[in-house]
Amino acid sequence: MPSSTNRSVPGLLARFFPVSNLIFLVVLGTFIVASPFLGSLRRGALINSALLTLVLIAGVIVVGARRATLVPAALLVVVGLLARWVNYFHPEAMPPAVHLIAGMLLLGLVAVEFLRFILRAPRVTAQVLQAGISTYLVFGLLWTLAYMLVGQVDLDAFTFSGEAGGDHSMDSFNALYYSFVTLTTMGYGDIVPVSRVARMLAVSEATTGVLYVSILIARLVGMYSTVTPIQDEGNTNRTASGPDR
Repeated sequence: MPSSTNRSVPGLLARFFPVSNLIFLVVLGTFIVASPFLGSLRRGALINSALLTLVLIAGVIVVGARRATLVPAALLVVVGLLARWVNYFHPEAMPPAVHLIAGMLLLGLVAVEFLRFILRAPRVTAQVLQAGISTYLVFGLLWTLAYMLVGQVDLDAFTFSGEAGGDHSMDSFNALYYSFVTLTTMGYGDIVPVSRVARMLAVSEATTGVLYVSILIARLVGMYSTVTPIQDEGNTNRTASGPDR
């Protein structure tokens, strides 16, 4: 009978990407940190598209640990990246909604796979912590694409306040900023959802952020408290019985 690893992990991905969780976290973190500085660059939009491409490819590597998710993830990334780059070079030929929806579905698949890994992990490890951080950041990026999609469909879905003459469109950076402000429930009020869809997205993201942090902490504490007493009990028994002579 083949082992569970052979059944679920494609040999190629497991061999070349043994630290897929860390790769994804580094790429995603780079994309988020670099986003504020890309708007002032001449090729900022190109770099933004390139970094998002790396994020989605790294996401395929993560979900590719299981054959059941590798095929749909590969299809989504091909459709999403093809639509993204066609839209970049020929905006009139490809509506942005195509790559936004494909990206949302792929990120949702990545989040589910990370949650599955965290909930099934027997103990707290570096990979579990990486998956926990990555999942939180994935939520922020997933809702970023959702806000961009709503902003494309309804130009009046959000209202902007603050500096006059500023960028008052739900572009990639504004959507990213608003998403993480909402996810952390900070709510500065400089961007306000107006349409019903935008409001429900904001409510669902804020709720997800609060629940996820609570569940993650409970899960990590549960894993740690389950393993530690067993080790302590074993050490106590060995100390009490003394060495065999």
